[in-house]
Amino acid sequence: MRAPVDTIAAPPFPARLPWVNVAPLRMDKQIGRPVLIEFWDFCRPNSLHTLPYVQAWHERYEAAGLRVISVHAAGFPPGHDEDAVRAAVARLGIEHPVVLDPQLEIWTWFANRGWPSRYLFDQQGKLFEYHHGEGDYHGTERAIQELLGVEREPVPYVRPQDDPAAMVVVPTADVEGAYSGPYEAGEVWAVVSGAGALHVDGRTVTVEHPGAVLLVEHDRHTEGVLALEPGDGVTVHATCFGAGLAA
Repeated sequence: MRAPVDTIAAPPFPARLPWVNVAPLRMDKQIGRPVLIEFWDFCRPNSLHTLPYVQAWHERYEAAGLRVISVHAAGFPPGHDEDAVRAAVARLGIEHPVVLDPQLEIWTWFANRGWPSRYLFDQQGKLFEYHHGEGDYHGTERAIQELLGVEREPVPYVRPQDDPAAMVVVPTADVEGAYSGPYEAGEVWAVVSGAGALHVDGRTVTVEHPGAVLLVEHDRHTEGVLALEPGDGVTVHATCFGAGLAA
């Protein structure tokens, strides 16, 4: 979505926050290049859905002048552990700058609404385009191209659900803790910490690190019954349900 006015300036980054992949950055030092700010959390499945596009935009457009910055805003207990976030950045292959915002300081400056959210600022540091939630990936990429003065085919959709023409069905709402019972969704995730095993529908899923673990994936929106039991050493902070394609 295009910004309603062209006078909204990018807030500064608090000086004391830790960064990954780069020395601490300052927004006022980014004048002259477009900057894409992405709020995410490695424990949130919807952030993981968006991540491939953010990574691709960094790879495609850094040389043309785009600066991509991910703000890791913790929404679950594992996200407050700096070492866990740094390990997740490495594990997920993120190469662009990441700033850690465990107390949601940057989030508050932006009056951000949720995960994921992205804000594209122009070469003068003014808000150009923004989007809350998943989706509109081609819209964001075209806005990046407009600012850079380049043109190419956008990144192909990673999942069928990402296509705006796809018909998707609203899934069961996320549940705190480990959930067992009926659901409707295209996929089921557990947000976990610790290490050990999850017992899911009669099979075992190994947990090796904190984060979001995909438990069940359907081709379409499906009615199912989940049996989820964490083993010793594993804590399930939430059970999350993702949208699926309409049947």
